[in-house]
Amino acid sequence: MAEAVQTWPTRVGGAASPRGPWTPAEGATRSERQFRVLPGFGLTLGYTLFYVSLIVLLPLSTAFVRSAELGPMQFWHVVTAPRVLASLRLSFGASLLAALINAVFGFIIAWALARSRFPGRRIFDAMIDLPFALPTAVAGIALTALYAPNGWIGELLAPLGIHVAFTPLGVVVALAFVSLPFIVRTLQPVLGDLDLEVELAAQSLGASRLQTLLWVVLPTIWPALLTGVALGFSRAVGEYGSVIFIAGNIPKVSEIAPLMIMTKLEQYQYGQATAIAVVMLLASFGLMFGINGLQLWAQARTRGRRG
Repeated sequence: MAEAVQTWPTRVGGAASPRGPWTPAEGATRSERQFRVLPGFGLTLGYTLFYVSLIVLLPLSTAFVRSAELGPMQFWHVVTAPRVLASLRLSFGASLLAALINAVFGFIIAWALARSRFPGRRIFDAMIDLPFALPTAVAGIALTALYAPNGWIGELLAPLGIHVAFTPLGVVVALAFVSLPFIVRTLQPVLGDLDLEVELAAQSLGASRLQTLLWVVLPTIWPALLTGVALGFSRAVGEYGSVIFIAGNIPKVSEIAPLMIMTKLEQYQYGQATAIAVVMLLASFGLMFGINGLQLWAQARTRGRRG
């Protein structure tokens, strides 16, 4: 019995093209070759590398070069000054705290928008994007007017001994405001695509609502949640406009690192300003790498469970 020989799928006049036997390896090679010789691929790759280098890599490398002009001892003296360390602790601590707070409340908001239908839902959904469109200075003035001791919310909190404006708590409130959309918009499509049958199957097997949330829903959305937290944290670390109004900018109390950089620039101390910027950059990279590592671990664990 003759062995069947697979021919090339190209047809000429209804018959197989006489190009000899076809092998999967040869077909894959031809497919790869066809992909590599796409028209304009080399040009677009070169343009991409040029644009990323011009917009991202060149400014970052300039900051490192400019800060290196100080020398190791002076660089260390600048970044370890008590006022600079206090501003760095406040910026990173408040940003991380705001991102964690939004991880909880952002999940609740995204769940309500993805799973519920209620009057005014579209208006409420559009309001989530207000921090994207609103100028940061306007947001800072509005938050200060609300949380000042004579503001609508501030005068209610003052008798309780809670002061928001001109304190580190005000910094956290402002950073939570600007970073909320990143977490909600990251979680909302994932929750919308989550299969309800999986949750119903867990409940039919005797799982409570809390157990379904902890062991079915959260493992599925965990990578998206970490992504939203990372995006919100990155946005909050560099925030300036909405914070300077409500923070009060008290040295070693409510002064953020971006304000310290602006102060150094106004004093024409460019080397010291870039030194603080480099420390913020390195710390942000370290935290982002850690969050990305957690995200990869969560994705691998989710794939392992599914497998």
